[in-house]
Amino acid sequence: MTKKQSFQAKLIWFLILNAGLIFTAAGISIFKTPNHFAMGGTSGLAIILADLFPRLDVGGAMMIINLVLVIFGFLFLGRSFGGATVYASAALSVYVALFEKLVPLAAPLTDDTMLELIWAVILPAVGSALVFNIGASTGGTDIVAMVLAKYSSMEIGKALLVSDFLITAATFWLFDARTGLYCVLGLLLKTFLVDIVIDGINSRKYVTVICAEPEQVKTFILEKLHRGATISQAEGAFTHRPEQVITTVLTRRQAVTLRNFIRGIDRHAFITMVNSSEIIGKGFREI
Repeated sequence: MTKKQSFQAKLIWFLILNAGLIFTAAGISIFKTPNHFAMGGTSGLAIILADLFPRLDVGGAMMIINLVLVIFGFLFLGRSFGGATVYASAALSVYVALFEKLVPLAAPLTDDTMLELIWAVILPAVGSALVFNIGASTGGTDIVAMVLAKYSSMEIGKALLVSDFLITAATFWLFDARTGLYCVLGLLLKTFLVDIVIDGINSRKYVTVICAEPEQVKTFILEKLHRGATISQAEGAFTHRPEQVITTVLTRRQAVTLRNFIRGIDRHAFITMVNSSEIIGKGFREI
């Protein structure tokens, strides 16, 4: 990889990280905070603290919490504690504070609590998915989970679930049962939605082609779609004719383009397309 390509890759990584943090901050400031949706994480704890101490806003509370957690992380994780996590923790707090200044809301945006909950889940879920997909973290309670995973037998996923559950459970006592139930529902929805968004971002088509013009198809894949392909020798079970099987992995748009091309040269071609979100290697996700 050249220096220019390396710089471009780092720039794209940085932009995606910040886009994810902005989506998350928007969900926290516009939908979570006015409705007291304390659905785990540092944002949930900050919403609780901001309610207990009216002079403290959520952005300020997140800055304090994240500062404590960053120090905690350096003490217990040392050099393995990544600089990206420190940046993400600080940047998310700043973005939340900016949204609170730019879009100040003393009450919910609408009278529909369920609609507010949906957006309070969607925006942070999309943001978290973007961040997780590039191998980064939003910091916060992730730091606590990493420490627990290092010094105990508890897995990171379980540690996060426990911390989020404890914060969410506090809403029943601090606010009311209705808000608490919405928070539990939101926490469950976010857990599923993050995985769905990540799978959608990484979704590819694993394509297998058997046709009368394999050379044309191979050339089209290599020269027009700029993708690789594997050629396998096979034999028809019924006809016993030798066949060439072409296997490739494409984006959804490329898969449609290839299908249309094959339709134009061989109406009797046999094509299978399988969805996959775990394509790892050159041209896709790094190992």
